Amino acid sequence: MSSTEQGSVIRPYGDMTGDGMIQVSFTLPIPHDKRAEGAALQLAAKMGMSPALLVHAKAMGDSHTFFVVYGSVSHLVELDKVEVIERDFPLLSAKEINTTIKKTLRRPLVVVGACIGTDAHTVGIDAILNIKGFAGEKGLEYYSEVKVVNLGAQVLVPELVERAREEQADAVLVSQVVTQRDAHIHNTTAMSAAFREAYPAGTVPLLIAGGPRFEEGSSAVLGVDRIFGKGTTPSEVASYLVHAVAQRAGDATTRPTAPQEQQ
Repeated sequence: MSSTEQGSVIRPYGDMTGDGMIQVSFTLPIPHDKRAEGAALQLAAKMGMSPALLVHAKAMGDSHTFFVVYGSVSHLVELDKVEVIERDFPLLSAKEINTTIKKTLRRPLVVVGACIGTDAHTVGIDAILNIKGFAGEKGLEYYSEVKVVNLGAQVLVPELVERAREEQADAVLVSQVVTQRDAHIHNTTAMSAAFREAYPAGTVPLLIAGGPRFEEGSSAVLGVDRIFGKGTTPSEVASYLVHAVAQRAGDATTRPTAPQEQQ
């Protein structure tokens, strides 16, 4: 029976349709022995896996063990309750992006990018900014009407703010891969607060954060304009920048001015 015939309720698929089989991995702070394996199965049972099969256990140093457990759960997925953040801007070609920037700004669009805090993983930011790009697409350096300033890794927030001001950045892109103890959330929130403190109201550059562990729809909570997750391509970022810059320009031209006092 297809998911359409069932309505909007489905179950995980393992060996056969509707068997509810899933596989999970986790680490416990305990040396690898029979007691540790029993603890892993106890945890799996409390997670609702029944029966649960321990398929892999490996010591991680002297005091931790990594496990993989396979088993069945009774939980259902209600598809009509799944919330999806839809893209609210059109994907543009490189020619359309350059043309729109020329028409809207009449100068190059300036983008400053960096990995902030202690994050040294530049693969993500380089994939978006560098001309070699990602997934067969050229990075933002490829666009003739985009000026890219890539500051690299482990950039302190005050340094990022200062450089953005020097370059008169239209947008600031930060990449966060390290997520231990929610470092990506803390760093992004601190970055947003620093920019809003350093810039007059209404003049803060577009603030964009990207990384594999950001939650879709969390931009307002983090104080940024946009969140991009894993699999994002350079053309998506470029198209969003053009959309957001054009929207800001339109807001500026249509914003009512304060009425002058009569003489």
